[in-house]
Amino acid sequence: MRLVVNGVEHEVAAEPDRSLLGVLRDELGLTGTKYSCGEGHCGACTVHVDGEATRSCMTYLSGLEGSTVRTIEGLAEPGGKLHPVQEAFLEEQASQCGFCMSGHVMRAAALLESSPGATEAELVEAMSPGLCRCGSYQRIKRAVLSAQKKLSAQGARDE
Repeated sequence: MRLVVNGVEHEVAAEPDRSLLGVLRDELGLTGTKYSCGEGHCGACTVHVDGEATRSCMTYLSGLEGSTVRTIEGLAEPGGKLHPVQEAFLEEQASQCGFCMSGHVMRAAALLESSPGATEAELVEAMSPGLCRCGSYQRIKRAVLSAQKKLSAQGARDE
């Protein structure tokens, strides 16, 4: 089956009950997407499927033919310039152990791309399904708000 991941077309084994997470990590070697709970609760496995934040551990190949997937490895621009969300998470030192951060970054990026004018309360609510065992929620919140400002400023410069 054909799957576009981070702008590159791949032919992957078409096992319909195989998870996207398994394909990304085991077949394509993209290990930035983490396996944690395996039940779609924690969010460590979050990627973008056709622009939507998606829990890859609970997303099966059966519905993905022709889909476009973006992982944490594909979030930065070609040449390595970090995405504003990645920059904000680093600047705000949002990560403690770091295990869940790729999922939080991917959720925040999808959220800010689809709802750039979201209020602080809306952002907090939208980010709340992601779990962080270290309890870095306040730093994650600061990073998301900082990323929103960065993206807003970037949009103003682009106009």
